[in-house]
Amino acid sequence: MKKTFKNYIFSSHIILVSVIFLICFIFSTYLHTALTKKEAIKHADTISNQIFSSMYQIMRKGWSKNDVEVFMNSIKENFKSSSYTIHIYRSNKVKELFGEVKESTKDNILLDLLDGKDVPQLKYFENDVVRNILPLKAKAECLTCHTNAKVNDVLGAIELKQDLEYIFAESKYKFIIFFLIIIPIFYLVAFISSRYTSKKVTSKLVLFKNKVESINSIKDFKAFNSKDIDLYFYELNQVVTQIDTMASKLKKVAVDKELLEFEVRLLDKFIITSDVVKDWKEYICDLLIEINQVMDTYTLMTIFRVGDDQFEVDIFWLGVPEESAKIHFENYMNASIRSSSHFEGITDFTVKHIVANKTMNLSNLKEEEIEYRSKSLFLDTPKIGGIVGIGLQSVFATDPVRYIVIDSILTTMANLVGSIKAINKYTQDLEYYAARDPLTDLFNQRVFNDLMAYEVKRAKRHEYSFALMMIDCDNFKSINDSYGHAFGDTFLQKIAEILIEEKRDEDIVARYGGDEFTIILPECSENGAITVANRILKRIENETLISPTGTKVSLTISVGVSVYPDHTHSQKDMFTIADSMMYQVKEEGKNSVKMATEHDISIILNEKKHKSSLLLDALRNEKIIPYFQPIQMSKSNQDGLVIHELLMRIDQNDKLIAAYEFIEIAESMGLINKMDLMVIEKAFAQINASHYEGILFINLSPKSLVVSDFINKINNLVEKHNINKEKIVFEITERETVKNFSLLEKFVQNLKAEGYKFAIDDFGSGFSSFHYIKKFPIDYLKIDGDFIININKDSKDKAFVHSMVTLAKELNIQTIAEFVENEDIEKILDEMHVDYYQGYHIGRPSENFKQLK
Repeated sequence: MKKTFKNYIFSSHIILVSVIFLICFIFSTYLHTALTKKEAIKHADTISNQIFSSMYQIMRKGWSKNDVEVFMNSIKENFKSSSYTIHIYRSNKVKELFGEVKESTKDNILLDLLDGKDVPQLKYFENDVVRNILPLKAKAECLTCHTNAKVNDVLGAIELKQDLEYIFAESKYKFIIFFLIIIPIFYLVAFISSRYTSKKVTSKLVLFKNKVESINSIKDFKAFNSKDIDLYFYELNQVVTQIDTMASKLKKVAVDKELLEFEVRLLDKFIITSDVVKDWKEYICDLLIEINQVMDTYTLMTIFRVGDDQFEVDIFWLGVPEESAKIHFENYMNASIRSSSHFEGITDFTVKHIVANKTMNLSNLKEEEIEYRSKSLFLDTPKIGGIVGIGLQSVFATDPVRYIVIDSILTTMANLVGSIKAINKYTQDLEYYAARDPLTDLFNQRVFNDLMAYEVKRAKRHEYSFALMMIDCDNFKSINDSYGHAFGDTFLQKIAEILIEEKRDEDIVARYGGDEFTIILPECSENGAITVANRILKRIENETLISPTGTKVSLTISVGVSVYPDHTHSQKDMFTIADSMMYQVKEEGKNSVKMATEHDISIILNEKKHKSSLLLDALRNEKIIPYFQPIQMSKSNQDGLVIHELLMRIDQNDKLIAAYEFIEIAESMGLINKMDLMVIEKAFAQINASHYEGILFINLSPKSLVVSDFINKINNLVEKHNINKEKIVFEITERETVKNFSLLEKFVQNLKAEGYKFAIDDFGSGFSSFHYIKKFPIDYLKIDGDFIININKDSKDKAFVHSMVTLAKELNIQTIAEFVENEDIEKILDEMHVDYYQGYHIGRPSENFKQLK
């Protein structure tokens, strides 16, 4: 049955009547039963007393056994056809004097009563039967015959029972008959009442429905009126009133279906594709023709600033315009430009007139018939902005509905053209910054490596020498931490500026990464390189910067130099030599230049050769050993997890070599990926052997990112050793993510998709601040130990750590503090609610898993 108002009213009436009758039936039945029970108990008590009175009068005269039998038979005869059952019983004391007589079976109540015991319940109702027991107690005059009794001793009992089952059944039957007769009458009344009530409402609802169904156009909708509809009830009339109010509001914003379809069709075209970016002017011409299918539009205009001094103006005409129309529209365009502060000071630009349909002539256009509309869009990044305009018949421009559509078209067109201009600008920037460092505008590391390789080949072919400088800023981390990253950026920009000014014209300067710079000096000897290096060193040493706190900050650098072919013929070795010399300068006191000697080169290359041989031998003989450093949960974190970090060691003649001594060479030789897989497999095997059930953190080299099947190989090892993926956490150092950001993002997403967890190691050490914590699905954040090791002494380090922990808590990321080296540090970290600790105070790396307290 349909859920209609009429049916609802009828159903509610029927339900209400049914409920009322049910309540009345239950209550009247209960009341009748209760009163009957009460009267039955009272009546039974009366009959029992009457029988006793009769017995007492006879007993006073003295009676024989025959008299007793006559009395009992008369009682039975009198109550034979009634619902009563009467029994008289002798007590034990009477039986002692006068002997036994035939009696009905007695229950415990009667037995106790006749035995002289106190029985509390003598009148009660049970299973539709009233039971009344009257004890026959001895009086003084009874003692003449009952010589063994005392006053108030029980000499017998009268038991009276009345069965009311038939009475209750009969009354219930009559109640049902009565209600069955009367209910249909009330149902009929409910039906008539509901139909009368619903008819008043439904007739008006049908009228309202017909009015709504008659709306087929905007004209019909604007003629809609519900004032004559009265739904009888105040609440329903309020609903109609609100609907009428809503209709009045909608009439003001209603749009023709044709116009809407046009707008949707037109907006569907505003999709930026490569073809649109390439031929956007043709696209605007097609757009102009499309608009004319709905409203007469003569021209579209775009004025865009695409740089500090670049300015483009394009006017699109539906057909070939007259010269006067061109002049008139250019005047409007000039007025738009002058009224915009974004084009202030720009007067030199060229206007291009573009015709959409060259076979059409726009003649006899009158100025008063044309209405102009425009929309502005200006962006700060990239610095792009402009105005788009439209010229159309005045009758369309003043229509409020069409005005909304026009405004929508202009907004979307402004976004479209602006986006195209921005894409072109970004494309140019991408082409530029693919080779440049955005901060310093120097060549980046990738271009440096390419130019270095080219210079090696050119020097070899033309048989000349060239030099390479490795430059590192002294104390940069301290400056960066003390005065902030913004000042650190200014510091690096100043160094880059000096390097450009002090180098030779033909020298190539690059920012290698972080605070490291390189300079390639073509056709340069050792003496020439030293001369340039000292000039740069002197200039930087004399420079100072004013920090945000107002203090003067001095600049110094450490420089290492290598020369081709005097030192080596290898590009990698040149870099290694210059880098080693630069680090020697730092060890010897910084702010100096060091050129490699034959002895230095011999040591560097022999050490590299020795380590290379060591690594190859370690791989061949599987001398790569897993070590495990425990990570302890803090006092504020009681999740019960057991965690270890997997570390790599090389066994060289019973001497263990730590990873930091060989990791760079392993990466340069392309061996690090194989070493990672070997140590991971050994760690997995040890997990099974020791039944370790905790979490294992695994450090990954950035080189693993470029190995296409690395994750598949890890999956194979996991399956082989039956390892739970959720208990494996891969760590990637933040310092390395800058160089491989897009690759890292894809790699991390693949890790997460496989079910592994992810951690950022040395967080806070890179120059990208909190960018990675926002970009990646991080489970754990390991705070760089440089912030932790002095946290009990340095308030700034403490503040940095506090901000990291707070951010991690907000993002539901677990924090791990590295370099926890003493109890004081642990107490401070407890107060800051860091989740886990790692460091020598917690536990040193070992070959086995440790159980922490």
